[in-house]
Amino acid sequence: MEQSPAILIRLTKLTDTSLIVHWLTEEAGVVKTVARGAKRPGGPFTGKLDLFFGGEIAWEPAKRGELHLLKEIAISAWRTGLRKSYAATLLAGYCCRLIEQGVEPGHPEPELFDLLRRALDHIDEKGASERAMRHFERELARLFGVSNDQRAPDAALRDAIGDLPSIRRDLIERLAGFGDFGSSGAPSGVNDV
Repeated sequence: MEQSPAILIRLTKLTDTSLIVHWLTEEAGVVKTVARGAKRPGGPFTGKLDLFFGGEIAWEPAKRGELHLLKEIAISAWRTGLRKSYAATLLAGYCCRLIEQGVEPGHPEPELFDLLRRALDHIDEKGASERAMRHFERELARLFGVSNDQRAPDAALRDAIGDLPSIRRDLIERLAGFGDFGSSGAPSGVNDV
């Protein structure tokens, strides 16, 4: 059995009762697990599997392939603020997709884990902003070793990992003009009404 702090970055249906769950872990990089019975009411994972949740997971490594068996979850970061606006959810999803595109499964990336954790916590607390998105891209390009003063971070990332997630265009349109404002368009700290 292996375990690590982890952030849930993608969910996919496997069967009527089971899910494939993609995690970014601190100690093993991207890990793909099967959560058997996850969609069954009263199952062991009920209420514990949702995008951007963070905590400690344990999994049984696969004998072959990269699809491991999820055994336990202890959630410590629910990040409910990411579900309060579409822009916050979209930005959080964009950050997760960028990381997943650029990281090989099973390779530890503690600095990338920390970057994603900090980004999701920031969006959860402050809301979505173009500034937050561009900061994440800049830091990710730096950690991937592709940043330089002559290229914009998004262009450097595009060269390194291929096309950026298609949601970026929609995200920029939604965040344009928000500057340092939250996802509601009001200054950070002002609640959505």
